[in-house]
Formats: sequence, structure tokens, C-alpha cells
Amino acid sequence: MPSKSNNLLDKLLPKNDPEASKAQQTALNEEQRKVYEQLDSQFVPRDQSYIKRTRNLRLLPLEPARRGGKYAYGEWAHVTGIFQTLMYMHLDQKQDNLVLDVGCGTGLLGIAAEPFLGERGQFVGIDVLKEDIEFCRDHYPADKFSFQHLDVYNTVYTPDQASKNLPWDLRDNTFDLVTALSVWTHMDEETAFFYFKEVSRVLKPGGKAIITFFHLDELYEKSLSLRQPDMKGRYHMTPQTRWVFANSAYDSKYFFCVGKTPEKAIGISKEGIEKLQQHAGLKRIAYYPGNWKEIPGVYFQDVMVFQK
Repeated sequence: MPSKSNNLLDKLLPKNDPEASKAQQTALNEEQRKVYEQLDSQFVPRDQSYIKRTRNLRLLPLEPARRGGKYAYGEWAHVTGIFQTLMYMHLDQKQDNLVLDVGCGTGLLGIAAEPFLGERGQFVGIDVLKEDIEFCRDHYPADKFSFQHLDVYNTVYTPDQASKNLPWDLRDNTFDLVTALSVWTHMDEETAFFYFKEVSRVLKPGGKAIITFFHLDELYEKSLSLRQPDMKGRYHMTPQTRWVFANSAYDSKYFFCVGKTPEKAIGISKEGIEKLQQHAGLKRIAYYPGNWKEIPGVYFQDVMVFQK
């Protein structure tokens, strides 16, 4: 007789029926999501009980809180490791760091940063989504982690918030490291310039910033001839042609988008990145191209490291 566990796994397997209506397929997808959530709630605590070498992975959240373009438990662990490595490579001191994460979501980069906080360090997360801030405040240890809601408008994420481009409630020259994972990929030009200047303001002299982009450089241009319709990426699992930034974002010369709503995904030209740096007074010291360009990469998006 089949076990309950096997029945759940059977329900989880994709069953896309070409004859099904959109409403029927939506209902099936929702059923699969609920089954995945049920399995995840049993698997993750058990899996975390086996952790031996990487203490901070105990903080990985359950399925309902794994958001921000990364959903699978394995991918959250993988991306945490990528950015933990980048932080180690670029932090001058390995302990007692003050780290600010812009667009912290549900805390992935907080998990990556925890080993570098030491006894006197602190992680501060900022996000425009209240629900993410509320989750983080409940989930992460309050002695090392604090979170702030930024009540500003974004066409895609917070259309009900009226304010635009509010300065962060943080002191000048404070942080050893500022991070931002898939944040400048959702900002129009005015917002991007404003908050890049804020990054510079809050960094200590010599401090670093690790920020991801869709950087529209020569590698991007070369990738256009490689992209094939209806094909998933060579090194990622999204459509190759999804990442073609053919439209100007609000008539910008430097910011481009993939659809009618720019903030869903914005790419920045080489000239745009250079102007961001000049405006903020930051120097780029490292660049890791992403695999969205149909090449092997450290991460999906392009990762850049800046220094004040």
C-alpha cells in the first residue's frame, strides 16, 4: 500500500494538462504549492538538524518566506554560500562588521553576513515591504539583527506607498559593508542615482558595497545572438529571451527594461554604471559577470564590488 509520503510526492509532480483551462491549471498549481509547503515544513527542520559545518544555515526560512526570485531550499542555501564567500573576500576585517542590506527581503544576505558580525557587529536590513520586515523581526536574533521599513513607492512592489526617495534613517560613515541583491534591477534612473548616493553616504571611508545588476556591457551584447526562443538558459532555468533589455526605461539613455513596466526588470548600460559611480564617489574594484548572459557566472545577476 503506498505511503502517505509517496502520495504527497505524486501530487507534487508537475501535471500540466494542455486540455485544462487556465482556472483549472491555476488550481492545480496552487495544490502543488500547498503540498510542497507541507513537505518543506517536515524536511527543513530535519535537514537543519544535520548541519555540521555551516552554522548560519540554521536560519534559512521555510517555504512561505523564501521569496525574492529564489524559492527552492537548495537555491537559498547555494546563494547564501555565494555571497558569504564574496563577503569574506572583500571585507577587510572578518569579524565585528557593521553590515547594511538594502532591500533585505526575508533576510538571505543576513544569513550570509552572520559569520562576519562577531561580538560587536550588527546587521541592519531595510526593505519597502512591511510583511518582509515583520517576518525578519520575528525570525532573526534581535541581538545581532535589526530591520527598518522604508515607506517609499515602487510601481511593482509598493504601489500603495506614496513617498519617493526618502533618505535612510542611518548615520553617515557608519557601515563596513553595504549589500543589495536584485535591488538596483528594480529602480528607475532617478531612484537608482538617489540611493547609490545613500550607499556612499553611510559607508565608512574604505568601506565596500556588493551590489547586483543587469549590466548591459559587451558580454550582454554578445549574448544576444546566442539566445533562442522557447529555450531555458544554458546556466539558469529561466527563458533565454526573457533577459533582452530592448526598451528605454522612462526615456532614459542609460536604463533599459524588458517590458511595459520598467521596474519588473531594469538593466543599466556601461555609461549608466559609470555615471552612478561618479555621482556617488565610489570606485568599482571587482566585477563578476552573471550567468544570465549565457556564460558561466558566480551568480545569476552581475555582481559588482565598490569602495568608498
